[in-house]
Amino acid sequence: MKRQIMLLSACTAALLSACSSNTRIASEVYAPAAKNELRAPATPLVTIDPYTSAWSFADRLNEESVRHWTGRNFPLLGSLRVDGVSYRFMGTDKVEVTPVVGTAASGLWEAAYTFGEPEGEWTAVDYEAKGWKTGKAAFGTDDNPYRSTPWQDGDIWVRRSFDWPEGTDKEDLILQYSHDDNIELYINGKQVAVTGNGLDYDLLKEIPQEVANTLKPTGNILAAHCRNNGGGAYVDMGIMKKVKRGDTFDDKAIQTSATVMPTQTYYTFECGPVELELIFTAPMLMDDLEAMTAPYNYITYQARSLDGRAHDVRLYLEATPQWAVNTTDQLVSFEKIEKDGYVYLKTGSVDQDVLGKKGDDVRIDWGYFYLSAAQSADVTVAIDEYYAAKKAFMTDGKLSGKADNVSPDMEKQMTVLAYSDNLGNVGEKTVAGHLLIGYDDLYAIQYFNDNRMAYWKHDGQTDIFDAFVKGQKEYAGMMKRCADFDGRLMQETAAAGGQKYAELCALAYRQAVSAHKLVTDKEGNLLFFSKENFSNGSIGTVDITYPSAPLFLCYNPELLKGMMNPIFYYNESGKWNKPFPSHDVGTYPLANGQTYGGDMPVEESGNMLILATAIATIEGNAGYAAKHWDVLTIWADYLKKEGLDPDNQLCTDDFAGHFAHNTNLSIKAIMGVAGYGKMAGMLGKKEIADSYLAAAREMAGKWIAMAKDGDHYKLTFDKPGTWSQKYNLVWDRLLGLDIFPSEIAGTETAYYKTKQNKYGLPLDNREDYTKSDWILWSACLTGDAADFEALMLPVWKYANETTSRVPLSDWHYTSDGTQRGFQARSVVGGYYMRLLENRLKKQ
Repeated sequence: MKRQIMLLSACTAALLSACSSNTRIASEVYAPAAKNELRAPATPLVTIDPYTSAWSFADRLNEESVRHWTGRNFPLLGSLRVDGVSYRFMGTDKVEVTPVVGTAASGLWEAAYTFGEPEGEWTAVDYEAKGWKTGKAAFGTDDNPYRSTPWQDGDIWVRRSFDWPEGTDKEDLILQYSHDDNIELYINGKQVAVTGNGLDYDLLKEIPQEVANTLKPTGNILAAHCRNNGGGAYVDMGIMKKVKRGDTFDDKAIQTSATVMPTQTYYTFECGPVELELIFTAPMLMDDLEAMTAPYNYITYQARSLDGRAHDVRLYLEATPQWAVNTTDQLVSFEKIEKDGYVYLKTGSVDQDVLGKKGDDVRIDWGYFYLSAAQSADVTVAIDEYYAAKKAFMTDGKLSGKADNVSPDMEKQMTVLAYSDNLGNVGEKTVAGHLLIGYDDLYAIQYFNDNRMAYWKHDGQTDIFDAFVKGQKEYAGMMKRCADFDGRLMQETAAAGGQKYAELCALAYRQAVSAHKLVTDKEGNLLFFSKENFSNGSIGTVDITYPSAPLFLCYNPELLKGMMNPIFYYNESGKWNKPFPSHDVGTYPLANGQTYGGDMPVEESGNMLILATAIATIEGNAGYAAKHWDVLTIWADYLKKEGLDPDNQLCTDDFAGHFAHNTNLSIKAIMGVAGYGKMAGMLGKKEIADSYLAAAREMAGKWIAMAKDGDHYKLTFDKPGTWSQKYNLVWDRLLGLDIFPSEIAGTETAYYKTKQNKYGLPLDNREDYTKSDWILWSACLTGDAADFEALMLPVWKYANETTSRVPLSDWHYTSDGTQRGFQARSVVGGYYMRLLENRLKKQ
């Protein structure tokens, strides 16, 4: 009887434990507003501006380190401790490795290689590399370490044969590799790593156990294919073994889903018997500039039991000072702040050279990075040595709470900003929490030698603590507003172009918005500055504004005006005195005047006139154009004179180089002249309107005669047998200009369908590559849904299947879907052209 009573007591206790209420039970459980089955090339996590921008470059969030959009490590590491076992759900630990199959640093290794594309399964173990050469590694240009075999232009394929050392187990193996540029790597025919454009040395990638299990005593193959897109070239690779320390998160959570919404990214993991949902939220609502420019994002976590039992659950999250420096050799400072019921962990460079760096592949190294949360008995934070913080959490689920074991030198000792939350006994009901991650850049932009603060600061009236407190108080409401917006956007874009179109738009949204910084000038005018990411780093580039415009025309034309305002000011102030607009106003973040090496006279004149017309059309009045009428007139007259048959110059597609007689550029000029005429009519200037519209029609008639080439229209007027996308023609119908006969759009679209490759329509007949934003414009030429879908679907396929794992590149090869260049640029806002078309139809 006594034994029965004891068993009953134990069962009762377990039942009470499982059913007991947890004061942390979530009042609201958040979920994606819609489905998105697109596998993102890289997934947006924290997106605030061109500097504070973190992404996952892998399918699984715990497969690689979180990175800045440039590819540099921006570590965010997360672990969920369930009943004493810690499961890593985000990022990777900084690990120690020892060589098993060494890279060139351990000694030059020999491999078969070829510069010509091989036939058959060249990664397979039993592949016969007939005709391949033999050379010592590493391969590449002589400016790289350990280079032995020269290679510079085009592609290289490398096959390294190796034996597996006797007595070496196959657990915890790491692929180590260096590359310049696009590389894909295979072990015994199975892909292990793939990257996009760029140069990186000694990257580490965990080798999946199923791949490691294929290793044999002899006859293994480590294979790589690398494409050099220009400049330096490099390939080196080897296999390392992870050194077990006991203070790293070695057990990985199982990721079961990843969903990208316009303003939010959702992940789901199995951490043993507990499910974890992780949500990254950027409050980028364009009808609320306070929210859109907030210096923080939210990270939400939701946990529940999967087996009906209660489990002790604690969450750990950390960041490193790499978020606040350009390179890890810069010294950093730390601070823990408790203020008004909130705790803040702060780090930044010691040398605070505000606005001291400009360029492309650079990260901010002034201002301060913050993690912030509400103070609570469940929450502990620490600024601690890299491994000590993890060891403390793994030992008892808590942190030291101290901030004294820190080093300013990251290369001698990495210090972390660590956060822990005790979720208590988690049962079937969801238990949740959140924190804020953000950045105070002090000053954001230098605008003609005047340092300007970010919009949210209101010229210093709001500080970072005010902003974080506001963000905390608005958390629940903002989560709902973001979800509601996501749902509306997905529904509206799906109605416009189908589900796959909506999925592309969801991926493009945060990328397009966060590639800008919003400030005001001294008079309070909006200045919405783009950064030309991984292109040349220009700020306020007109031919970046132009392709991105559809998104902003749909959701807030004031932001498009904010992109154009610096160009108007530059011209109207007399600082720029040419009869056409400048290409840019500087190099980010210094907007002090054009720094680009060449002008684009017809291009930028047409861009500014067309965009002014689009604003007038969407708003139903030409008031904005009226403010800038004198300079618009100068540009329109320039296009009348020089635009029909452009001389040797650059267009938006400047990466393709100079060439004359560009038919698509000519269309842009004609649209600009016609747009000026339309705006004149809206302003009651009837004679001017009639004159310029007549001039545009006369130019269009000449264009047709010069460009006609049988069943399509030429790339250049002087070269028959050529073709190109005439994406600029889309404005003729959308803006109601009706300058060209509608048959031209139909003829071109029919021809495009015969030229498509697996991953899209090439830009023109000269190259295999394309610009995906232009494809989405060309897809709208006729207004026909079937035409749109025919050209859009290969772009979706490219985004879903590209092996170039970077924030969406708008410049890719259409045959194999790899990145040609560019990434994380705002021009993907051009994907919204179909939605803009639908908006204009309803006016």
